[in-house]
Amino acid sequence: MAIADRQSSHSDGKGWNFFKLPFLNSGTSSSNTTSSSASSASHNVVHHYHHHHHDPPPVEGSASVTHSSNSVSSVARSLLPTRRRLKLDPSKKLYFPYEPGKQARSAIKIKNTSKSYVAFKFQTTSPKSCFMRPPGAVLAPGESIIATVFKFVELPENNERPEKSGLKFKIMSLKVKGATDYIPEMFDEQKDQVTVEQILRVVFLDPERSTSALEKLKRQLADADAALEARKKPPEDAGPKIIGEGLVIDEWKERRERYLAKQQVEGVVDSV
Repeated sequence: MAIADRQSSHSDGKGWNFFKLPFLNSGTSSSNTTSSSASSASHNVVHHYHHHHHDPPPVEGSASVTHSSNSVSSVARSLLPTRRRLKLDPSKKLYFPYEPGKQARSAIKIKNTSKSYVAFKFQTTSPKSCFMRPPGAVLAPGESIIATVFKFVELPENNERPEKSGLKFKIMSLKVKGATDYIPEMFDEQKDQVTVEQILRVVFLDPERSTSALEKLKRQLADADAALEARKKPPEDAGPKIIGEGLVIDEWKERRERYLAKQQVEGVVDSV
């Protein structure tokens, strides 16, 4: 699945100067000159508008001016930087130990830094050789998770070890209403609300060479394995333990055994 990098819109601001009129000062010696310049500029604007449009130019306070103001607001919002909902660690790269012919693992910590519930989703340029666990989830405000990424490392050509890889991963986020189950289709249903959090580049590490990146990866993988085992364990029950098929409780069994023992003693005494 090809990933297109995010494009940011830019504005050169040339169009704004066209409508900028001089500030009109009153009570100064240059007021007539300024007024003449303003009138000339206004005449040019009106003449330019009539030249390209058959309708009269918009009047201040009209619906056309309001529409123009709304357009300006939307353009201004588009120029603002995208507000991130997730904090990623590592933030820009995914590290894999380089073990050709084997399935390697990487890990990334994902934390919801917003005040709303947020769903995230993985995508990759190589879905046949990679998969993620979990591929997506819904995080509560402040909640974090360590996702594990699996990749089969192909055998190199000409015995060359790649320092970098063209493989990339994309993490997307979506604001959701309250706690809900994660389903991939929610990203298709609300495409206009989806934010691309980060495009992660894959970097291979030498497993025989101790580096800070490799040691950090080992710690994250250990934390991810521990969290997975904790989720597999059944919830602890503070009540009495169930025995056999669940029909007899320890306390009842002990009482029954004491009762039978008492009956045997009484039977022996009666027979004597």
